[in-house]
Amino acid sequence: MNSFIKMAIALIAIIICAAAVQSSDSVPAYSQTGSSGVEVEEIQRVLKERGLFNGEITGYYGAQTKEAVTKFQKQQGLKQTGIADQTTLKRLGITIGTVPAATDANITLLARMISAEGRGESYVGQVAIGAVICNRIEHPSFPDTLAGVIYQNGAFTAISDGQFNEPIAESAYSAARDALAGWDPTGGAIYYYNPAKTSNAFIYSRPVITVIGEHRFCS
Repeated sequence: MNSFIKMAIALIAIIICAAAVQSSDSVPAYSQTGSSGVEVEEIQRVLKERGLFNGEITGYYGAQTKEAVTKFQKQQGLKQTGIADQTTLKRLGITIGTVPAATDANITLLARMISAEGRGESYVGQVAIGAVICNRIEHPSFPDTLAGVIYQNGAFTAISDGQFNEPIAESAYSAARDALAGWDPTGGAIYYYNPAKTSNAFIYSRPVITVIGEHRFCS
């Protein structure tokens, strides 16, 4: 094998790897087997009303829920994956918000939260916090506006402890712009926590997608 062919193979491998990384970084936080929470309860409720789900409404996405979702997708002419993706949720009538435009007001609001929650974190860690907030806007289990997510009662400690009102770190503005533009280093997380600062049983029960700095990012 000559050097030209070796270089070509190496280049193709790099392109494939880059595409794989890009794909994994943009996976939405959809409900699927193993998921649990309010969204799953709503999926089960709607499917039960349609006569497709006969189990108890537990909020856990098990085999019965997957089977019911698959039946619904077949009825609707959708790809039968058994995953409650964005299209499936819309057909079920479960509301999904949209990430807002990067206006000055939205950038400042998101930057304030990133700065308050991400002090001491790397730039990627700050973008990741912003991405979680954006993911929540698009997730049926959370409010569907930026302000709604940020000010949701009990959602962020920075609101209750006053850090939200501290001066905004300059890097947080850029991190907010990147998050609103769609950069998601978390791979679709809707929760994050610092294990050194919480012992909350619920947050520890969430599947960890990735770790960035001091935070664990979860689905």
